[in-house]
Amino acid sequence: MREHFLPYNLPDLGPEEEDAVIQALRSHWISRGPLTQKFEEELSQHLHGETVLALASCTAGMHLALLANDIGPGDEVITTPYTFAASVNVIIHVGATPVLVDIEKDTGNIDLSMVEQAITDKTKALLPVHYAGHAVDMQQLNRLRDAYHLVAVEDAAHAMASTYQGQPIGTFGNFTAFSFYATKNLTTGEGGALVVPDPELADKIRILSLHGMSRHAWNRYSAQGSWVYHIEAAGFKYNMTDLQAALGLVQLHKLTRMQKRRQDIARQYAEELADLPVILPTQREYAEHAWHLYPLRLIPEALSLSRDQFIEELKVRNIGASVHFIPIHLHPYYQMRYGWKPGQFPNAEQFFEAEVSLPLYPSMTDDDVHDVIEAVRDIVLSHSR
Repeated sequence: MREHFLPYNLPDLGPEEEDAVIQALRSHWISRGPLTQKFEEELSQHLHGETVLALASCTAGMHLALLANDIGPGDEVITTPYTFAASVNVIIHVGATPVLVDIEKDTGNIDLSMVEQAITDKTKALLPVHYAGHAVDMQQLNRLRDAYHLVAVEDAAHAMASTYQGQPIGTFGNFTAFSFYATKNLTTGEGGALVVPDPELADKIRILSLHGMSRHAWNRYSAQGSWVYHIEAAGFKYNMTDLQAALGLVQLHKLTRMQKRRQDIARQYAEELADLPVILPTQREYAEHAWHLYPLRLIPEALSLSRDQFIEELKVRNIGASVHFIPIHLHPYYQMRYGWKPGQFPNAEQFFEAEVSLPLYPSMTDDDVHDVIEAVRDIVLSHSR
C-alpha cells in the first residue's frame, strides 16, 4: 500500500520551465509575441520544415482547418466514435455533419477499411484520431484522401512524438492538430498547434486565429509595428501566448528525454503484466507509439469484478487511473441530435467497457511504476475466475 496517492497524470515541469516563464514575464510581452514565433519555428524544424501555427488548443486547430477548407452546411466529415468531444464538436461548429465509423479492435484507431463504405457525395473531409499515441495507417489514410479528393485533418492530440514508418506524425501532407494540454507529452498548460500543408492557406488561418486581423497586427504595439490594422475576416481568439510558448520551448527541448522515459515505463508494464489475463496495448510494426496513454484492457469473462470496480480498487491502493473514452454515440447530446444508439459501434463500446488508462508520465519514479504493477497484479490475481 502506497503512503501517498499517485495521480493518474502530472506534467513534467522543473526549474527550466520556471525560469523560462519568469523571463517571459520580465519581458512584459506575455501575449502572442517573439517567443510564440520562435516556438512555431522550432516546432517546424522538429516536423521537418512543415508550416506550423501555434494556437490556443488542438480544438482551435481542427476548427480552423475545417473553416479554411470551406467545409460547412451540407457537408459530411468522417471521424471516429472513440474520441473526446472536441473531434466531433468542431465538425458541428462549422455546420457540417459528423459521420462515425467504428474502430479497430486492437489499436483503438478508426478502422480505415470501413471508411470507404461511409463516403458519399457529401463527404468533404476525414478526421482520424491517433488514439493513445498510436499512428493510424497513414498510407491507407492518404490513399482514401487522394482517391476521393478529400481533406484530411488529423487529430494528433495524443501523437506528439508518434511516428509512422519512421516519419513524424504531422509530416504527411495533411492538416494536423496537436494538443499541448497539461496531460500531454509536451505541455504549454493549455495550447496547441496546427500543421498546414499549404503556406498560402497558413496565412489565411493565421488571420482567422486572431480576430481576422491583418497578418502582422499582433506586432502593432512594438517599436517595429504600426497601430493600423484591418479586419479581413470574422475571425476567432485562437492565438497562443508567449507565456505558453516559453513553456513549450523548454518542453520541446526535453521531449526526447521525456519520450525515452515513457517508453521505459511502457516496457516495464508490458514485461510485468504480460502473464495476466488482460490485453496489453498494441504497437504495429509501422508505428512508434508516443505512449501518451497506456490503455490496458480487462477481459470481463476472466475477472469477477467490473472495469469500474477495478479502478476503485486501484484508488484504494492510492493509485489514480482514468478511462479513454466514453464513445461519442453514448453521450445524450449526440444521441438526441443524431439518433445514435448503443450497439451501433460495437468495437468502440467493447473497447470502452474494458479500458483502463494506467499512470504513465516521465516524472514517475521506478518505485511508482513498481507500485502500479504490483497493484494491477494483486487486483487481477485476486479476482481471476
